Amino acid sequence: MTKVVFLADNSRLCGFEISGHSSVSETDTEGKILCSAISSAAYMTANTISEIIGDSIDADVKDGYMKIFVKNASEASQKVLEGFSLHISELKKQNETRITTYTEV
Repeated sequence: MTKVVFLADNSRLCGFEISGHSSVSETDTEGKILCSAISSAAYMTANTISEIIGDSIDADVKDGYMKIFVKNASEASQKVLEGFSLHISELKKQNETRITTYTEV
């Protein structure tokens, strides 16, 4: 199962932490596709914030793990994080047994 924790500060999103895998076995194609969708969205979010918007981020990435924290998130970064949150929420609706989400303040 993939766990997505949205990091918030004073009700504003400032990052996220993703851990685990959505596939239950090596032959679970649906789970692998879901993992790829989550990873792709997470990388796009991080790259948009750091490379396009120019906000500074702390990043930690390993197999099955990604944590992004935006230092002094601008309004633009906040909107990108909100879009990522919406995307993950919609994926969760379609895959409730494979994704859990939380918000940590």
